[in-house]
Amino acid sequence: MFRLPVLRLLMRPLVGLLALGLSLPAQPAFALSRIKDLASVEGVRSNQLLGYGIVVGLNGTGDTLNNTPFTKQSLQAMLERLGVNTRGANMRTANVAAVMVTANLPPFATQGTRVDVTVSAMGDSKSLQGGTLLVTPLLGADGEVYAVSQGPVAISGFSAEGEASKITRGVPTVGRIANGGVVEREIDFALNKLQTLRLSLRNPDLTTARRVAAAINDFIGGDSAEPTDPSTVALQIPPRFKGNMIKLLTDIEQLRVEPDQGARVVIDERSGIIVMGKDVRVSTVAVAQGNLTVTISEQPQVSQPEPFSRGQTVVTPRTSVKVDTEGGNKLALVKESVTLAELVDGLNALGIGPRDLISILQAIKSAGALQAEIEVM
Repeated sequence: MFRLPVLRLLMRPLVGLLALGLSLPAQPAFALSRIKDLASVEGVRSNQLLGYGIVVGLNGTGDTLNNTPFTKQSLQAMLERLGVNTRGANMRTANVAAVMVTANLPPFATQGTRVDVTVSAMGDSKSLQGGTLLVTPLLGADGEVYAVSQGPVAISGFSAEGEASKITRGVPTVGRIANGGVVEREIDFALNKLQTLRLSLRNPDLTTARRVAAAINDFIGGDSAEPTDPSTVALQIPPRFKGNMIKLLTDIEQLRVEPDQGARVVIDERSGIIVMGKDVRVSTVAVAQGNLTVTISEQPQVSQPEPFSRGQTVVTPRTSVKVDTEGGNKLALVKESVTLAELVDGLNALGIGPRDLISILQAIKSAGALQAEIEVM
């Protein structure tokens, strides 16, 4: 048996833990996202590059020169630059293919940086397997050369055929060259010299823009950040961060904000996919659903004359038409929902498939009972 002073000494840490547990605030039920995942810095972006080139070394799966004159002209021009004159010659090679080369120039890419390139056939080439892309300059939208690509093409598909059958897997006329492009020209963008920083929200929303600006102001102090529209937050660079934009951005992008979004229902009628946001609500509404089915069947009857008679065999048409309106269906009540789970349960209670549900959602929206925006893909 413990004495009373000893028991009090043992109970003291337990009482402290209980008091600490009661004083802890409840964890928020919503999920917070980093500003890094919600917005991007205006001006920090990639640029698309495009080039025209030739793939050689194909095993008879290249372009047919008689059907693709641009491949023949490109091949002749390339050989002339190398000192080979082929004008007037009958060229019958099937190991060459004309391709378009595309790549993305990442932001702040310096000279010598390597990028991945995608190679796509332009003519009637059957496969780019085993081919090698010759030196191809990659141009930007301004017509200037920003990178040069070359290297062996790797494809994920294949094609094989015989005299009477053919099999194809994937797309053998599109390939990729990992690190196949070398950056030759940089795009100037002085990030440290900016006086105003603009953050562009990936999903424009007024509430989200205001929350992002409030989080930045709480971190920096003052009113440096201000939302200018649903997709943009303008930030005046504080004096202590001028010339050190990287430190400011790395601190801001880790701030957490609760994003807001409008109630929206996205419908893909081609595949029957329906996606609902968490704020979609519906008022109490009654729904009746039925299909009109018309079935037409032909059962022709042959009329055969008696033996040794002068009659003729006659085919008498007989048509049966049946109309089914599914009269057994009755009105179903979809009650007013407070949460998305309640709305899903109410719609599932109708016992219908996605195709019919698309029409019902559009009808509920027309009736004014669906508090959400419908977007049809």
